[in-house]
Amino acid sequence: MKHSEEQSAASIDDTPLARELADLSARRRALADVSVVLPTSPRVMTVSNQKGGVGKTTTTVNLAAALASVGARVLVIDLDPQGNASTALGVPHTADVPSVYDVLIDEVPLADVVQTSPESALLTCAPSTIHLAGAEIELVSQVAREHRLARALEEYLRTASEPPHVVLVDCPPSLGLLTINAFTAAAEVLIPIQCEYYALEGLSQLLGSVQMIQKHLNPPLRVSTILLTMYDGRTRLAQQVADEVRNHFRDEVLSTVIPRSVRVSEAPSFGQTVIAYDGNSAGAIAYREAAVELLARDAAGEGEES
Repeated sequence: MKHSEEQSAASIDDTPLARELADLSARRRALADVSVVLPTSPRVMTVSNQKGGVGKTTTTVNLAAALASVGARVLVIDLDPQGNASTALGVPHTADVPSVYDVLIDEVPLADVVQTSPESALLTCAPSTIHLAGAEIELVSQVAREHRLARALEEYLRTASEPPHVVLVDCPPSLGLLTINAFTAAAEVLIPIQCEYYALEGLSQLLGSVQMIQKHLNPPLRVSTILLTMYDGRTRLAQQVADEVRNHFRDEVLSTVIPRSVRVSEAPSFGQTVIAYDGNSAGAIAYREAAVELLARDAAGEGEES
């Protein structure tokens, strides 16, 4: 009888769910013990993919919260008129709230619109409002229209008593003046790619846009990071897509992949990131691992340069 009970316990321990829980537990412990090296100068990254539905805003806010959870000061600039990043970070962005629109059109200092997210004192956001929808047209007649965000951000980083370690810019999926401002203000592009059909669709268009910006407006801009999202380990397709992306972009793809996750999908409706909504979920752990890897890569790069 005792032997059969032991066999039953062993078989429960060996179920897919038990293995998954054990894996998550081990990864949580590893994250608790990790020590990160924060950037010595701010890293400015634009999160972009001209193909919709790839988890661009989701990646921006969750990566920002994950970076804050390991001690980095993070500023999210919400350049998408929909304002989903502002919502997810719990930051007010009604029509009467000072926003990125005021920075771009009226040259209001960025410091005057930045708010602290209720999630963390280390997590700040320059919100979007509905006014930003008209900014594309209004920017056309402005002087130095492609550089307005770059100049405002440069001033903010220069004068802030505690500048952010990382700036993440969430931009619209289309290549208009808002996205061009994001590319011109950044040194790096982070591309989320979903592990589904047509994952690389639109990517050549995005890379072409980056090359155009490099040539005419911002020579230092580079695609530094690619993050695989919506990964479903149960399907062969997800693995094939991940392999294909890794073959095309060996140096840029993070080893961390973000799983398809109910918790990640639910969090924005509560005005939270997945880090605050369910910090022990698979999605939250994956974003924290991605944040640690992102910082480690920067530290390794600084070491090579010095």
